Amino acid sequence: MPKAIRDNGLSLFFLLLFALALAGQAVAGFIRNNTELSDHGRPEVGFGEFLSSSDFLVDVAENWQSEFLQFFLFIAATVWFVQRGSPESKKPGDEGPGDDADQLVAEHAQSDSPLWARIGGWRTALYGNSLLLVMGAIFVLSWLAQSLAGLVVINEENSMHGTALLSWLEYVGSADFWDRTLQNWQSEFLAVGTMVAFSIYLRQRGSAESKPVGVPHHISSVESD
Repeated sequence: MPKAIRDNGLSLFFLLLFALALAGQAVAGFIRNNTELSDHGRPEVGFGEFLSSSDFLVDVAENWQSEFLQFFLFIAATVWFVQRGSPESKKPGDEGPGDDADQLVAEHAQSDSPLWARIGGWRTALYGNSLLLVMGAIFVLSWLAQSLAGLVVINEENSMHGTALLSWLEYVGSADFWDRTLQNWQSEFLAVGTMVAFSIYLRQRGSAESKPVGVPHHISSVESD
C-alpha cells in the first residue's frame, strides 16, 4: 500500500463512504421526487435539476448541521466536563483549557510545532480555538442552508395547496422546521452520550476510540498512558 494512502487511510475511508452514501441519497431522492411529481400530475425533472433543487439541498443540509452541531458541542464540552473511565474524556482534575506548558504554545512550543502555536498573541489564541470555530461555522452555515432550502420547499407545497406563503422568520419559528431539526439533534446527542458511557465498560481491541482491553473501568486511556 502506498505510504500516502496508508498514512491517511482513516480519512480516505470515510471520504469514500461519504461519497457513496451521498451518491446513493441523490439517486434515491431523485426517484422519490419524480414519483411524487408524477403522482401529482406534474412533469418530472432531470437528475441535474434535482441535484440543484431545494428538495435535495434541504435533506443534505439537515443532516450536516446536526452532525457538526454534535461535534461542536462535544469539543466544547470536553474542555470543561469529564467522565471518569471514558477514553473520550480527560481525567478528573484536568478540566479547563490547560496552561501554555501543557499545550506546547508560545515559549513552550517545540521546533516542529505549528507556526501559529509558536508565534504567541492573538494568532496562537485563534489557532488554539480553531477546531471549535470551524465546526461552529460549518454548523451555522449548514443550518442556514437548511432553513433557506426548507423555506422554498414548504412554500412550493403551500402554493400547490393554495395556502399562504411563509417568510423565513415564520418558517424557522414553525413546528415543521423544528420537528425536522430536533429529530436529528436528539439522535446525535444520544449517540455521543452512549459512546462516552459505553466506552467506560466495553472495549474494542485495536481501536483508538477504546481503552486497552485490560485497563480497569475507572481509568481512562489518557490516565493509563
